Amino acid sequence: METSPLRVYGGVAGGDRQAERRAQFVAAGFDLLGTEGTLTVRGACKAAGLAARYFYESFADRDALAAAVFDHVVAEIAETTLAAVQSAPDDAHTKVRAGLANIVRLVAEDPRRGRLLFSPKLTLAVLAERRAASARMFAGLLGTQARVFYGAAKDATLELDTEFLVGGLSQTLTAWLDGDLDFTEEQVIARCTAIFLLVSE
Repeated sequence: METSPLRVYGGVAGGDRQAERRAQFVAAGFDLLGTEGTLTVRGACKAAGLAARYFYESFADRDALAAAVFDHVVAEIAETTLAAVQSAPDDAHTKVRAGLANIVRLVAEDPRRGRLLFSPKLTLAVLAERRAASARMFAGLLGTQARVFYGAAKDATLELDTEFLVGGLSQTLTAWLDGDLDFTEEQVIARCTAIFLLVSE
């Protein structure tokens, strides 16, 4: 007879409890990285209010948690941005603006997202790797949407354009969030929209 290693306790299955604890650690890691800029296993356990043994049931080490936090934030941005673009009316300006507005507002409404994605003060190697991978992912996502909308074939020019736009947007948001660009949120959205559309011509 097979038995589950994660039994039901208090009406909650073991797998659900483990998932809840993992989510607590991700939330704690997000807050620590986004506010203090540092992350340790001990600090994550304290912030989550959970013992170290629960940390290691989901994460091998600090870097694994940092990667999970970054991936969670990027997935949220990618999924909501794609949804915003797909639900926007079928014209280039509205779709581009919808996607950019979602990104700008998400990083502006919670500074922790912006710091995690862009701050040079977060020097963990795993975050540098994740940032590079996420930039490639967003460039690929942008390229896919462009091909669908314009009916264009995948080519080297499109790949160059998407890499340029994603890299430029990242640097723009970094400078804006640091206070180096004197623009309102709406002005950032409008100007970035105009640049994206200019490149697509």
